[in-house]
Amino acid sequence: MHSPIITLLTDFGITDAFVGIMKGVILGINPEVHLVDLAHGIPPQQVVPAALLLRSAVGFFPPGTIHVAVVDPGVGSERQPLVIETERGILVGPDNGVLWPAAVAMHGAVARRVENLDLCRRPISQTFHGRDIFAPVAAHLSRGVDPDTVGPITSSVVEMSIPATHCVGSVIHGEIIYVDHFGNLVTNVAAEAVACFPAPEVSVSIGHKLVAGLATAYVAVPVGAPLALVGSWGVVEIAVRNGSAARMFAAGPGTPVTVVVERRDA
Repeated sequence: MHSPIITLLTDFGITDAFVGIMKGVILGINPEVHLVDLAHGIPPQQVVPAALLLRSAVGFFPPGTIHVAVVDPGVGSERQPLVIETERGILVGPDNGVLWPAAVAMHGAVARRVENLDLCRRPISQTFHGRDIFAPVAAHLSRGVDPDTVGPITSSVVEMSIPATHCVGSVIHGEIIYVDHFGNLVTNVAAEAVACFPAPEVSVSIGHKLVAGLATAYVAVPVGAPLALVGSWGVVEIAVRNGSAARMFAAGPGTPVTVVVERRDA
C-alpha cells in the first residue's frame, strides 16, 4: 500500500517557519505521509492565482491525494473551513473560493464544514488555521478517518469562476488571468478555441499591441522577442524568450487579450 500524499499550497513564503510548522503538525499525526510542496510563493492574500495554480496541478496527482490550500485573508472571520471530497481526492482549506476551480475539475464534489474539533489542534488560533485546522484535519484524513466525521455537508460554498472569453465573428476576446514566475502571461483562451486553425492564420494581441501568430516553442523566436503559444495549462500564453512578457507589455491579470483568426488566401 502506497503512503498517502498531502500537497501544500500557501502564500506563506519560505523565509518564515509557517510551512515547516504545518508539516510538523501533519507528521506528528501521520509520520508515514508523503508531503509535496505545491507552491508557497503565492502573492499574499491573493486567492485567485492560488485557485488557478491548484486547479492546474490536481490532475497530475494520484487518486486519493489530499490537497491543502491556505491562502486565507479571512482567517479568524466567519468564513468556514472546508473539506471537499471529489472523485479524484480531497481538498482542504478555507471557504473563500480557493478550492472551487479544483473541486470542479476533480468532479463529484461534496463539501463539508469542519466542525469536529477533535480533528483540530487546540487551542485554535485566530491567525493560523493552517496549523490548527487544515494541517491536522488533512493528517487525520490521510490516516483513513472517514470524511463524514469532519462535519455536516454544506451546499453554501463560495464559488470562483474563471473569467470567460467571448467571440465576435473570428475574434476571441479574453484576458490575462495569471502571471507566472518567468513573467509569462497566462490567458483564459483555451487551446481548443484556436486548435482548429493553422498557426499562421492566428494572431494574438495584448491590449493594442500585436504579439504574433502562435509559435510551437519558446525557441521559435529570437532571444528577447515576444511570442504566443499554447502552454502547459492548455491555454494561450504570451511570453518573451529569455525575458518577461509582464515587463515588456506592462501587463497583468485583467489585461485584455485578443486572438484573431485571419482568413488568408492560399
